[in-house]
Amino acid sequence: MLKGHQSWIFESKPFIKASAAVGGPFEAQGALSEDFDTLHADIWLGQDSFEKAEKKLLEEACQKAIDKAGMKKEDIQFFLSGDLMNQIISSSFAARTLGVPYLGVFGACSSSMEGLALASMMVDSKFAKNALAAASSHNAAAEKQFRYPTEYGAQKPPTAQWTVTGAGAAVVAAEGEGGPRVVAATIGRVIDMGISDPFNMGAAMAPAAVDTIEAHFRDLNIDPSHYDLIATGDLGAVGHRIAGDLLIEHGMKIPKEIFTDCGLLIYRQEQPVFAGASGCGCSATVTYGHFMNRMRKGELKKILIVATGALMSPMSYQQKESIPCIAHAVAIEV
Repeated sequence: MLKGHQSWIFESKPFIKASAAVGGPFEAQGALSEDFDTLHADIWLGQDSFEKAEKKLLEEACQKAIDKAGMKKEDIQFFLSGDLMNQIISSSFAARTLGVPYLGVFGACSSSMEGLALASMMVDSKFAKNALAAASSHNAAAEKQFRYPTEYGAQKPPTAQWTVTGAGAAVVAAEGEGGPRVVAATIGRVIDMGISDPFNMGAAMAPAAVDTIEAHFRDLNIDPSHYDLIATGDLGAVGHRIAGDLLIEHGMKIPKEIFTDCGLLIYRQEQPVFAGASGCGCSATVTYGHFMNRMRKGELKKILIVATGALMSPMSYQQKESIPCIAHAVAIEV
């Protein structure tokens, strides 16, 4: 049901029956490598294009989540997925392989939680018994589309971020035993502060994250102490610091010990990722891999994932447009 102005409360608390994360070789060197179900040594994944490699990542994550749930793909009523490629081709082509009813979503890097929120709404309202939510990205494919092909070796500033090569998927079900459950979601507004630098995405997305976090606590009439962990999607070091400062300015201070960012967690400090990680696969793999594992171990009981996205395109950048951004928050509890 609607709570406040832009939040949903899921009265049945749909189960995350199973989840999976698949990554590439750089993710295998990262700090969360043990939380991936599958890690590939080849960024091409045996394919003849990076786009096909991303599709394969997504297909593997979806199938792994379905298998872990003890289901077959025929048990999934709806598949919701998003990515960064033009016309979300990674998701659409993966849906072709799965052969189940499909809804493509695009929230840029916020697509992971947008999909999870919508899947949970479908299950909670009894429009589905089982839904599959997923998201993916591929470093080389994203670089080729949004910036420069990696073969160019173009110099980047310290504010740039490293797109995750990975995919995450979760089976959201009406029935389950124990495990994480989706209890609420807050749908974000588009926020544009006039930033147009595609190499400073953290600064562009931070205000959107803050806007959604404030809306979530206002709509649900709770405070940050309600959660064991609050994680933004892929603000990186620059955006995460800006978000923290903005929250303090707005009278909401989240303790540092519970406030983190997926883009700061996935890689090791010594890896050359500039300001941190980004991409649809960033919050998807960290949430569906690392955070779900911690919840199932009992280390976390209540978390809020605030996935952030920059709603730009190569065309809008070439036309000198600023970067509109959004963030969607999903509350998960054990």
